[in-house]
Amino acid sequence: MSWIGDFIQQIPNVESISLYIGIILSIGVGIAIALLIRAVLRRGFMPRLPRHIYNPIEKIVIYSVIIVAVISALAPLGLDLSGLLLTGGVIGVAIGFASQTVISNALSGVFIYMERMVKVGDPIRVEDAEGRVIDITLFSTVIRCWDGYIVRVPNSKVFDSLIYNFEKSPIRRIALKVGIGYGVDIDLARRLIIGVMEEHPYILVNPGPEVFVDEFGDSAIVLNVRCWAPSTVWFDVRKYLLEAIKKVFDKEGVEIPYPQRVVWIREDK
Repeated sequence: MSWIGDFIQQIPNVESISLYIGIILSIGVGIAIALLIRAVLRRGFMPRLPRHIYNPIEKIVIYSVIIVAVISALAPLGLDLSGLLLTGGVIGVAIGFASQTVISNALSGVFIYMERMVKVGDPIRVEDAEGRVIDITLFSTVIRCWDGYIVRVPNSKVFDSLIYNFEKSPIRRIALKVGIGYGVDIDLARRLIIGVMEEHPYILVNPGPEVFVDEFGDSAIVLNVRCWAPSTVWFDVRKYLLEAIKKVFDKEGVEIPYPQRVVWIREDK
């Protein structure tokens, strides 16, 4: 009957069973807390943040809670986790230094979205990149430049740089420099340009268009032409004005002079 005694000795005692049950319950409570936190995050932040930004944040928070719960639950078993924690700390410091740029880009991506200065579809200029935003990821902003090139700008640079958003405001000013000859009647040139701008349906009446002398150049009187148009059609209106002003000047005989130089020749007697 020795086998019966061996079987009885292999049965865990009540304290061991309670210990294991406590560990399981502790891990279960940790998982429940993690799920509760996930539900709160999804209700409070998921509607405000895009999925590519929200998902990494959720995973970091949930996994951190579960790892802490598991380590705390295994502590009663007498496991010495100090070495593991020390090793993890050293590795964490090394990874922290190595991934400093990655973390900076990720945080900048979150701040860019929260600030709402830039969104997909906006025409912007950041440093040397100018074009339309086609994607904002957690780590970078992707811009399709006007010449067709795709440029990836790290979010940290976008966040730290001056951002020119050409459609953030509903209207945008058009400013042109138009040169006329010194023999041209300034009032005539002004009336012709104002007439062109008043005929265009997208040029605003308030603020109204204006034309004034900006400077006396070497070869021409430089007129400053200003008007306002909706940001969505700004470029098309600007192109139209340049062509229409040239056509009306040609029709009315208003000279747009070429660069000129007066040369004096000295004759020795």
